[in-house]
Amino acid sequence: MVQSCEKFLIEGLVQGVGFRYSTSYEGLKIGLAGYAKNLANGDVEVIACGTQEQIERLAVWLQNGPRTARVDKVSREPVSYKPFKGFKVL
Repeated sequence: MVQSCEKFLIEGLVQGVGFRYSTSYEGLKIGLAGYAKNLANGDVEVIACGTQEQIERLAVWLQNGPRTARVDKVSREPVSYKPFKGFKVL
């Protein structure tokens, strides 16, 4: 299986609503590695590493996020592969 990584930037009401923890849970459930972290501008950055199929499953989930969040925009770009262990909340 070919492993790759993508960076997602999620805009909207995504801080203070459990977004990072929910993303970590979903990522682990799907079998991805990476992290979710809050940015100073109010967005959340997610790095997800795994197969393209796994990354696509997370991308679909990120369009809505947890029930407590309001996602306005999700942008994504490929990044160089890094061998993360687990899916962390930073």
